[in-house]
Amino acid sequence: MQQIIIKTPAKINLTLEVLNKRPDGFHNIQSIMQLIDLYDYLTITVEESEEQEIILFGTSDEIPYDERNLVYKAAKLFFDFLSEDEDSYFREQKFKININIEKNIPISAGLAGGSTNGAGTIYGLNKIFNEVLPEKKMHELCSQLGSDLNVCLEGGCLLATSRGEVIEKLPFIDNKVSLIKPVNLGISAKEAYTKYSQIKNKPNYDFTHKMIDSLKIGTDIKQFLYNDLETAVFNDYKELQTIKNIYPDSVMSGSGSTYFTINENIKPLENYWVKNGLKFIPDGVSEK
Repeated sequence: MQQIIIKTPAKINLTLEVLNKRPDGFHNIQSIMQLIDLYDYLTITVEESEEQEIILFGTSDEIPYDERNLVYKAAKLFFDFLSEDEDSYFREQKFKININIEKNIPISAGLAGGSTNGAGTIYGLNKIFNEVLPEKKMHELCSQLGSDLNVCLEGGCLLATSRGEVIEKLPFIDNKVSLIKPVNLGISAKEAYTKYSQIKNKPNYDFTHKMIDSLKIGTDIKQFLYNDLETAVFNDYKELQTIKNIYPDSVMSGSGSTYFTINENIKPLENYWVKNGLKFIPDGVSEK
């Protein structure tokens, strides 16, 4: 039996700009994503078995512990890929995989909680099996599973394009960050993108490239923080309006409903989850 514990960090979108809708139903975006030191933890245990099994359990009652979970999908994809080779050890040998998911990243919050768990699963299984996959192949598997997994696997500050799986490293700058989220409000990516598609006069600020220029010369990035999806959902939720009224410099991450501030603490607020004392980190999923 082998066991490993993986730290899977949350991400925030410093910018998120929607370019157009793709034939496959996804949207092309340009987004600067930054990993932060808010972690879920995966305890992955693998042992040889007569039958292939993936068993999930954990601390949250808000996520499924079955084939709907990205952790399950990632584990299955990892072993399916390795068993494709007729001469592969993985074609003949079966494994029992137990994965305990300790959730600290809020659900449906725009922080890539599911994606980072999926990326961490591929990373952790690859560590257990002596890095049988090169980094490039891990990224290929991540891109098959979703839009943010590659960002979480790579870590740091990244430009994400296409549907979010094409990434490019950007200069890393230390910053402190605070998060605030309405306790009982989660917004799905589907809802946010659908509402954005209904906007007639879509914004076109190109804050992403303005921020890239700012990162390269080391100037303050706060003036370029921006999210198209915030524009799409903001008027529908009083909870979001409350955050913006109290913290006008805050910006929504991903499809929401989490907002963040840079170098500004957030005071406790009834019916809101608040997390201060976080910071930008230069890495992604990693072994604890």
